[in-house]
Amino acid sequence: MTSCSSSPRKASLSKIASNRLQKELMEWQVNPPAGFKHKVTDNLQRWVIEVNGAPGTLYAGETYQLQVDFPEHYPMEAPQVIFIPPAPLHPHIYSNGHICL
Repeated sequence: MTSCSSSPRKASLSKIASNRLQKELMEWQVNPPAGFKHKVTDNLQRWVIEVNGAPGTLYAGETYQLQVDFPEHYPMEAPQVIFIPPAPLHPHIYSNGHICL
């Protein structure tokens, strides 16, 4: 029996995707973008990113989490990015955390 929070099994990353993500993760660790923090896990295919609300905005002082799921053929296929609840209130973010682009 699986829990409600489990995700469906995904295909393993291709060699190209795995190499690319390892390179990007290393670059992130050396030169992290301001206001973002990668939460370390043992899953290269799913990243959890903490995002700090920008100063001077409605979101200042808030911290949100994004879940980034990389497909088998990344970077030729785009990752899926969703907010882990609670998501910020914004017209382009659905209550389930999905982002309307």
